[in-house]
Amino acid sequence: MVSLSSLFGDDADVLHSRNFQVLILANAMGPTGLALVSPLLHTLIGPFETTPANIGLLMSAFTAPGIVMIPLAGLLSDRYGRKPTIIAGLLIMGGAGGAIALTTEFHVVLGLRLLQGIGSAAVVPIVISSIGDLYEGTQEATAQGFRFTSSGLAQLSIPPAAGVLVGVAWQFPFLLYLFAIPAAVGTYLWFEEPTPRAAAATAAESTVDSDRPSLRGLLGSRRVQAMLLVRGLPGVLWVGFLTYNSIIVVEFIGGTPSEAGVLAAVASLSFAVAATQAGRVTALFDSRFYPLVAANVALGGGYAVVVLAGSLPVALAGIAVSGSGFGLILSIYRSIITGLPPAALRGGLVSLSEAFGRLTITAAPIVMGALVAALTPDLGFQGAVQAVGLATAVVVGGGSVLGLGIARAAPPVE
Repeated sequence: MVSLSSLFGDDADVLHSRNFQVLILANAMGPTGLALVSPLLHTLIGPFETTPANIGLLMSAFTAPGIVMIPLAGLLSDRYGRKPTIIAGLLIMGGAGGAIALTTEFHVVLGLRLLQGIGSAAVVPIVISSIGDLYEGTQEATAQGFRFTSSGLAQLSIPPAAGVLVGVAWQFPFLLYLFAIPAAVGTYLWFEEPTPRAAAATAAESTVDSDRPSLRGLLGSRRVQAMLLVRGLPGVLWVGFLTYNSIIVVEFIGGTPSEAGVLAAVASLSFAVAATQAGRVTALFDSRFYPLVAANVALGGGYAVVVLAGSLPVALAGIAVSGSGFGLILSIYRSIITGLPPAALRGGLVSLSEAFGRLTITAAPIVMGALVAALTPDLGFQGAVQAVGLATAVVVGGGSVLGLGIARAAPPVE
């Protein structure tokens, strides 16, 4: 019989932990914020009586609050605990999402999406921090990988379910958000607060004010600064792929929208599978530097293959390599970042790193679009998209390797 350890490494027994199972359930609600709505945008133009130009605001209204709210949620979780913060986030996200089914007023829907974004800010980043509280070393890398895998599987399963439900009635997909409410109940009943040592650390530090660490002090560390930078870079390339995927497949390769969907599905599946191996890969090396360098090369190189692909099989091979790098990178990065601060400041630092990641993926499509527009007169549209794509691969891959080198050479965080 095939065992979990043979598939995922010696630390796969984290899957048997009830605390971890509850965290995975809560985490699975996070990706639904975008994955559920994305395939519905064109269908929702009529019911909400809006325009194609404005319907995209449903995505921005969800992502924008996180830039500010994720750091705030992290600080609240450090002060009041992970459990109440996650529960509040799930209730807000689920309640606001379900309420969208009750209105056709576009401005009301945007307000509810903003509330959802606020709730989401208190879920995924705090789950990441909680995993850092519960586990250490390769076990934590394995747990972060499984968490990221659950996100990938949610992104695979939610869009098809939403597509089926919207065929019945446009309101039905939004009812899926109500699953966040039983997830909140499960968190209340079965999740054991993982931060007593954080509270103890805070109490101990308060006795010696001159030596008390602070989030501002952590941000002055060159190692922390470098890790925050490299944490934000992979998302730039990934959102670039999601933005130009259909254009590359349909316009450049001569494929169909369904084939573009296949490419996106392979991307999600590849990073979900690779993330399950994060702990095993970490255990093979004395330093995480070398596997991260290789993963960043795979991320950038695979994306370059997709951008230049002349056929769908080539693009599929490229995105499989790129996605594998992406799954390893973010799993291991998050494991490193949760280990940098003392327990009392973990939620704040992790949330800042997640907020920076949210900022980069929000800005990336705007910057890439502007560059494509500027280069199109000279290179043509296809040439401009390919040039910007290749530049993105170089900047993300090269910048990440440089940042990792800086982090490695920097003094340890005190």
